[in-house]
Amino acid sequence: MSFIDEVKIYLKSGDGGAGCVSFRREKFIPLGGPDGGDGGKGGDVVFKVSSHLSTLLDLRQHPHQKAGRGRNGMGSDRHGANGETKEILVPRGTVIKDAETGEILADLTEPDSCIVLLKGGRGGQGNARFKTATHKAPKFAQPGEPGEERWIRLELKLMADVGLLGMPSVGKSSLITKISAARPKIAEYHFTTLKPNLGVVKYKNYRSFVMADIPGLIEGASEGAGLGHRFLKHLERTGQLLHLLDLSWMPDRDPIAEYEAINRELALFNPELAEKRQTVVINKIDLPHVKENLKQVLPYFEERGIKVFPISAATGEGIPELLDDIALNLWGEPDETW
Repeated sequence: MSFIDEVKIYLKSGDGGAGCVSFRREKFIPLGGPDGGDGGKGGDVVFKVSSHLSTLLDLRQHPHQKAGRGRNGMGSDRHGANGETKEILVPRGTVIKDAETGEILADLTEPDSCIVLLKGGRGGQGNARFKTATHKAPKFAQPGEPGEERWIRLELKLMADVGLLGMPSVGKSSLITKISAARPKIAEYHFTTLKPNLGVVKYKNYRSFVMADIPGLIEGASEGAGLGHRFLKHLERTGQLLHLLDLSWMPDRDPIAEYEAINRELALFNPELAEKRQTVVINKIDLPHVKENLKQVLPYFEERGIKVFPISAATGEGIPELLDDIALNLWGEPDETW
């Protein structure tokens, strides 16, 4: 399934049905009077969060969404049927914006949340509604009110407890594969990950948390360089960040410079991102030269009070300690329920 996290769609709520002009004509009932019924209400456009969706692909394929029109009123005081509501299912974390102004109309972050975005037009009143003591035979009725319409933009921001970030090919996909059932593509070339991947990590005593693997970032990502700029927004809702570094490239690549470059991109994209809690994870510790290189970079993080966890996504070394630290940040000190 394609991962689509932005779409532009047209919405139209239903028009109200017209009221009816009718007079009662039955044998032995002279001057029966007006009996035109009201028109039905137009259908609303409703957005609802679905736990079964993780992409906006369906709306990309169907960009025009319209609710049903209210039926016209009829004689014998029969009211027209209301128009059918258009229910649009979206993944949790969907932001609804006005396509022209960018105004946020709704932010659907709660499970099963629902919002009426456009209301259907009111049905017109039939001529029976206008009968008075002085006007016993009204020959007019109201037309139905038109429904609302607008272009909107939907943006999906993934809901995850932990976000993985780092330069390309540092082992983010390998880590999420090791500790969850997610199976992203893994290969030894840059930008193997072309879309965010979500994995549910099972912890002790049936606890679990959601981890998001974000495509690799490079310098200039906040301005559109590489692939990561499209997915930086998915880090905005994460509770904490794991910043993966690869020391196996030293001295050809400087992991400290890469760490600082990515944090600059986070600050440029959204200053709040740079303030999120970060834990540094040194991957590929199973390689002997990585253990040697670790001695060179540890002082940098120790001086700044930043936690560092050396791990191996290949062998699992250091991963239990990392998961314990994540759990501590998510749920606090362990107790008898863990």
